[in-house]
Amino acid sequence: MAERRTPRAPFDYADGGADEEIALRRSRSAFADVIFHPRVLNDVATVDTTRSVLGKPVSLPFGIAPTGFTRMMHAEGELAGAAAAAAAGIPFTLSTMGTASIEEVAARSRQVDPNARTWFQLYVWKDRECSAELIRRAAAAGMETLVVTVDVPVGGRRLRDVRNGMTVPPSLTPRTVIDTALHPAWWFDFLTTEPLSFSSLDKSSGSIKELFEKMFDPSVTIADLAWIRSEWPGTIVVKGVQTAADAVRVADAGVDAIVLSNHGGRQLDRAPTPLDILPGVVRALEHVPVRPEIWLDSGIMSGGDIVAALALGANFTFIGRAYLYGLMAGGRAGVDRSIAILRSEIERSMRLLGVAHLDDVTPEHVSRRSVPTLVGAIER
Repeated sequence: MAERRTPRAPFDYADGGADEEIALRRSRSAFADVIFHPRVLNDVATVDTTRSVLGKPVSLPFGIAPTGFTRMMHAEGELAGAAAAAAAGIPFTLSTMGTASIEEVAARSRQVDPNARTWFQLYVWKDRECSAELIRRAAAAGMETLVVTVDVPVGGRRLRDVRNGMTVPPSLTPRTVIDTALHPAWWFDFLTTEPLSFSSLDKSSGSIKELFEKMFDPSVTIADLAWIRSEWPGTIVVKGVQTAADAVRVADAGVDAIVLSNHGGRQLDRAPTPLDILPGVVRALEHVPVRPEIWLDSGIMSGGDIVAALALGANFTFIGRAYLYGLMAGGRAGVDRSIAILRSEIERSMRLLGVAHLDDVTPEHVSRRSVPTLVGAIER
């Protein structure tokens, strides 16, 4: 439905990956490799899907990941995602590349639920003062958690975007004119709503490559986490960890959670699959003095995927494409529907596994058809 209702360029931006899209395919196939081992004759008349995340409860074991260009997918953009997340009792994360402002997203979340958990994702810019200003705005807006993405020293090469001439705002080429005829509702919304821009970038426009070159800083090191801690009053999550060794380094820097992520297969093609490295990271962090929570994204497309990640040791998960497909298909109603589908799949998986609470899901409930060779696993 999302593909039918959305022009090719924005759909491919959400759907595609880097280079040959090997990492994207591997991330999805890893979940298909999981075997569940149900326990029978347990009382599962009532199941509890709540989870404690950063010291506070959430109603489901997933949140909405930071995604950029979101109003290009649908005119309601981040505001639809924030409202749907607040209504469902799960966190929403606004991207630095968001197309709604920090203040707008925070306000929309609180309209739905005064206690909504709204987070901000940060890329550390070459201009550190620009990053510091975003941090201050997020804190002033009441966002509780800063999600620092660290796997983008440069932008990945996404060939679908290159072929589609992906720019912000969209370029009017013969191809996009044809798309206008095929997707009139999308173009009507695009032309009759506020002009598309990145709210954190002061109305920046241009190609994806030009925007990335302006923002991303290949000189960022782990020392910058201390600077971020000095600027940010809330909890800090580091997203984009891809080896056990880096998980230990980041944990030693004193962060509150790490996200095992290959950026949805959108950065380094052939990057490690987060689900494959998860058990090694769990072992590596066993002896860290203050152990951060371990979260996971990339490849999650069902409630069963989420339960599998929890069974293998993740504390929490992020969804990206699963949210964007719903947004493209139907705006706020589509996001609500995506969350409802995932909720029902999680509950059904729990009942069929014979567990009444997510904390009871353990590695004994899963195995893998093939055990991958993991690079970078270390023992503390």
